[in-house]
Amino acid sequence: MEVLSCHSAPSCHIVSSRAKLVEKSLGSHRSKLLSATKQKSFCVLVKSKWGCLKYSNVRHFHLKSLTRNQASRLPNALKGFPDSDPSVLSESYDTYVTDGEGGLRNLTGTGESIPKVQIPGLPDESDCNCGAQVSSCFWEWKPKLTVHYEKSGSKNVNSPPVLLLPGFGVGSFHYEKQLRDLGRDYRVWALDFLGQGMSLPREDPTPHFKDGGIVEKNFVWGFGDEAEPWANELVYSIDLWQDQVRYFIEEVIKEPVYLAGNSLGGFVALYFAARNPGLVKGVTLLNATPFWGFLPNPIRSPRLSRIFPWAGTFPLPANVKKLIDIVWQKISDPRSIGKILEQVYADHSTNVDNVFSRILETTEHPAAAASFASIMFAPQGQMSFKEALSGCKANDLPICLMYGKEDPWVTPLWGLQVKRQLPEAPYYQISPAGHCPHDEVPEVVNYLLRGWIKNLEAQGSVALPLLNDEESVEHNVAKDVEFVRGGSKKSVRVRFYGSKLSFWDQISSINSRFQDLRTKF
Repeated sequence: MEVLSCHSAPSCHIVSSRAKLVEKSLGSHRSKLLSATKQKSFCVLVKSKWGCLKYSNVRHFHLKSLTRNQASRLPNALKGFPDSDPSVLSESYDTYVTDGEGGLRNLTGTGESIPKVQIPGLPDESDCNCGAQVSSCFWEWKPKLTVHYEKSGSKNVNSPPVLLLPGFGVGSFHYEKQLRDLGRDYRVWALDFLGQGMSLPREDPTPHFKDGGIVEKNFVWGFGDEAEPWANELVYSIDLWQDQVRYFIEEVIKEPVYLAGNSLGGFVALYFAARNPGLVKGVTLLNATPFWGFLPNPIRSPRLSRIFPWAGTFPLPANVKKLIDIVWQKISDPRSIGKILEQVYADHSTNVDNVFSRILETTEHPAAAASFASIMFAPQGQMSFKEALSGCKANDLPICLMYGKEDPWVTPLWGLQVKRQLPEAPYYQISPAGHCPHDEVPEVVNYLLRGWIKNLEAQGSVALPLLNDEESVEHNVAKDVEFVRGGSKKSVRVRFYGSKLSFWDQISSINSRFQDLRTKF
């Protein structure tokens, strides 16, 4: 049963021409194509305004400004290159062109020549067009287990479906920039896992009764005498979440999907795909956590699991309450939330006001502390991250890796380990970007995700994003990706690791990470 309540693409082209000046009007967009008589190709830059992405007025929360190292990555692509002949072409909002032979390039300290790619920004606040409309909906999976999700792009009936899975402690709101942008081309859904976001229970799973059978309202949720029938075997585990994803796809989306998951969501996406390959068209891992859960799984390790008499079920034991009270008071403190966001976002100019306020709002829910305790004491999944990778590989499921290089938790080492196990998987390393690249550099992640889906839908006849026809998927490619945000040009470096990833490539990536840390501290 589905209950609805609504609140109201990219590819790289190398252009070859000796044409004269051409002016072309595309709706509100204007483009100029300057003649190029000496070059075989030229750099095409697109400046696009897509509309506004508005947030509600939330608590203002400032983080530190850009570091000198990060600020140095924001060069002006059109200055300082006298031998180049940059020009502008706008074919549509999903057409972007890399520089050609002899075009705009950036030289690194090692002498490496880095070409530039211009991509569009997100919907502009100053414009009236806010991107795809996003609907907030609820789906009753089981009695008392109501799942919140958001969707966009419902009118794109013939487009591939995309399902986004969030990390721990957040929800579908963390994918707002994908819903409004990707919803222009695809049908997009974003889930809140049960026990998190707006999928927290609306009733106490273990109500405490006074004499006379009256429920004591001031009693802490989850610590009553016994569980309600609907919560008898409830535990917020990775196995529950992968079941939730399966039923959601079968009952709501009703066809195989492209999955993308960040952090915990990446693990769930991979785990689900390995167990349900027929429901998945491809998986994108965004700094996926390679482990989840502390207690042994009762199916994998039945003897070992007997040592732990409680594993996240309701009601929560009384001796757990004191520990949870101490831990919860610390992590739900606004200052702690702010410090965590400052830690996981590499670019401190990123506006996290909305993320901060939504996380804080979730912590104030009466079920939040008990749900957190259940998650922390839930058993591990029936498959490890490595086993899930092997399962996807055995079923020939396409996997794409997009990792923020400056992630302090899932460091580049983990992404490279996945790449080593799946050498054919495209691996894009983004810098500067931290643990949540989809929110920190959504322009880049959306560009890469669009391009990867197009490549798969075209069965390889369309080049992978950031690669042109002359660049092999076997080799490494680095490009500076530029876009406009808030009226200012920003730039990040994206390094594509090909299928021939060498040992020295891995050492170089890890060493580069250490050098960044030394510069920072």
